[in-house]
Amino acid sequence: MNRRTLLTTTAAAAASVVAAGGYARYRSGAEPVIPDVPAGDERLEQRESRERGRTVDFYTAVPQGHGDGRGLPVCLVLHGASTTAADFPALGLGRFATDSVRRGNPPFVFAGATGGRLSWRPSGGDDPQRMVHEELPAWCAERRFDTRRLTACGWSMGGFGSLLLAQTFPGFVRAVAAFSPAVSPGDEVFTHAAALRGVPVGLWCGTDDGLLTDVKALERALPQPKAAGGYAAGRHNFAFWSTCLPAACDLVARVNG
Repeated sequence: MNRRTLLTTTAAAAASVVAAGGYARYRSGAEPVIPDVPAGDERLEQRESRERGRTVDFYTAVPQGHGDGRGLPVCLVLHGASTTAADFPALGLGRFATDSVRRGNPPFVFAGATGGRLSWRPSGGDDPQRMVHEELPAWCAERRFDTRRLTACGWSMGGFGSLLLAQTFPGFVRAVAAFSPAVSPGDEVFTHAAALRGVPVGLWCGTDDGLLTDVKALERALPQPKAAGGYAAGRHNFAFWSTCLPAACDLVARVNG
């Protein structure tokens, strides 16, 4: 698939977002609430990932009014098991980036790539975690983003992956925003929780989410109080996570600003 085809695909995905009640709503089984503002420079391309041994989707979103994003810090986005980077335009990430700036935050870029369904762990010759650590920043650097200032966010499997990323590579990201991370007592995130010392962590989870008990247990295991987040009515879906994104944007913008 060439770049022209990819941009057409991006436009088609964006077309699945329709205006409703002052917001844009993603046509899916759930109804995420997306800011009714325009995306800026939003791109969906394909890159060859050496670490994954395949071609992957590479997504970036710059807030409207900030050109191609040169010099801006980056929030790395790790998707959950039911989505890929190709879904990010329809989920409104570009609009959330613009909304964050319009609410007074310093601008930053969202960037992510497709990591499969490996919970962002290596499996044989497929290593999505190392792709995020090594290749994704390099692709961002090609676009002249500021890869010295990185944060990470993710939902479900991607929330787990973003926390694991910060633990595995100390100092790599300045903060983590995790929505309903798919954690459980005894896994790597719990056993290495001390490695998150000094990393501002935002934790959110819906009160009707089956992971609520485990996420609250993780909060108690953190080496310092969470930097943002909370628990409110919601299930394990993007309808809930979309309501958490503005606060997550506040966190990553504050840390990178």
